[in-house]
Formats: sequence, C-alpha cells, structure tokens
Amino acid sequence: MNDIRPILAKLAKGNPFGEKVTLVAATKTRTPAEIDRAIQAGIEDIGENKVQEFTEKYDLVHGGRRHFIGHLQRNKVKYLIGKTFLIHSVDRDELAEEIARLSSKAGTVSDVLVQINIGEKESKGGYPPEEGMAAFTRLSRMEGLRVKGFMAMLPDTDEKEVLIPLCERMRELFERARERSSETEYLSMGMSGDWELCVEHGSNMVRLGTAIFGERNYPKA
Repeated sequence: MNDIRPILAKLAKGNPFGEKVTLVAATKTRTPAEIDRAIQAGIEDIGENKVQEFTEKYDLVHGGRRHFIGHLQRNKVKYLIGKTFLIHSVDRDELAEEIARLSSKAGTVSDVLVQINIGEKESKGGYPPEEGMAAFTRLSRMEGLRVKGFMAMLPDTDEKEVLIPLCERMRELFERARERSSETEYLSMGMSGDWELCVEHGSNMVRLGTAIFGERNYPKA
C-alpha cells in the first residue's frame, strides 16, 4: 500500500467551493486485509465495483462506509439493499426503478448518484449530459430512492483542454440540481489519474484505487 498521507492532506483542504472532499477507496481485487490496512491508515469510505466482491468482503472488512461504484445489473440489486452508504452508478431508469422497488419493500431508502456519461463514449454507461437534469428529476420522485448528486468518469486522456470543460459541465449540472433539492450533496468525479484536476474544478468525492493500493494484481486465468 502507498503512503496515503499526502493524498489525505491535499483532500483535507477541500475544493475551491469550500466543500469537504470525500475519499472513497476503490477496493476492486483487494483483500480484506489490504482494505483493513487502508482503514487503519485513515480511509473512511470504501467502494466495490462488483457485487460478488461486495458480498464476499462485507463481513470480513472491519469498518468503513460501504459504497458501490461499478456497473450494476438489475438482478444483483437485492444484494446491496440496506448495506450501502451510497450507490454511485445508477445509469438507467430501469435500474433506478428496481433499487426503489426493493428499497421500499425492505422499508428503507437507498442513497444513489445519477451516473452521467460526460465523455459521451458508447463504451461507458450513464445518461447523456443533456438528459442529466431530467433524469435527476425523475429519479428524485421515486419512492425508496434519495438522489444525492451525480457521478462521472472522465475520458482517459491527459489533455486538460478536454477535461476541464467536462469537469465544469458536471459542476454546473450539480449546482442546478442543488438548487432543486437540498438532498444534493455529492459530485463523485475523479480517479487515480485525474483526481487533483477534478477537485480543482468542483468535485467533492473521488474514487481512488491505484493511488492508494498500487497497481492491481489480477488473478491469472
């Protein structure tokens, strides 16, 4: 595991909008022991990409608010209800409806983020940016859901002239939503390669894996 103190120190300064920045450790492929070490080092929020890993590690990790940050299939929603602090990846109405239905059935409310395909890549999930506000409004009306903001993944490029306008567009969307709903709290944007730029331009939640744990060791086939 990397020394995360410099990251924590930078994030402690907040973003230019005076907001606290929440660090979510992306724990895909990481063992419970590795995750526990990260929590002991100061990580308070942990996020899984796959439901199977989420459920397998749930009782083996000691502490941490649990996030789900990966693509979510409707038939796997049942494994997350009542166990997540925040589901980041609500990328279509059918998924939102299933989360809302099962949450209501369980007598709970699930906090979610609306995923926006800000780079407008066919290979990425999420609502088109121009539909973001309408999606936010629709999902906010669903009983069993509490929409807390937005999530986005920037394109894989180092070109700031490409990335900065996308960050600013997401921040504008976040601000519009916050005018409509006092529940709007999070703009989850920024991963290990671009988190500093995202925070500089308005993100208040980042999802870091490699920056915390180092390169992933994928199991050999």
